[in-house]
Amino acid sequence: MGPNVLLTVRGRTSGLPRSAAVAVVESEGRRYVIGAYGDVQWTRNLRAAGEADIRVRGRDEHVVARQLDQAEAVDFYARILPAYIGRLPWIGRAFGRMLFTAAAPEIRDDPTRAAETRPVFELRSKGDQPIAS
Repeated sequence: MGPNVLLTVRGRTSGLPRSAAVAVVESEGRRYVIGAYGDVQWTRNLRAAGEADIRVRGRDEHVVARQLDQAEAVDFYARILPAYIGRLPWIGRAFGRMLFTAAAPEIRDDPTRAAETRPVFELRSKGDQPIAS
């Protein structure tokens, strides 16, 4: 997948910073993160907070996050993610196939099901234009 970054988001219950390593998918000038293992704690925290910090190439960047709606997520899994993976070097493509076959086959085979079970968030830099819902 894409470059791994450390995503730090405020916990929705504790208010304390919580960190998780996530892969960023960059396509058409936009950045996305996928809850590849489903709706886990970091996805719930990100949905609640709507913002986070990511550590990119040794520096922190504050981002605003918006979860894609169902139609956008289906498009992401059907069109954007396969095109992104197709542009990776062969080792990246092989890793993506192996990961999705083992952990989340619907990401590869059923975009509608993936959109129902695997949240996708678009990340924008705090200074970028606001993300519409």
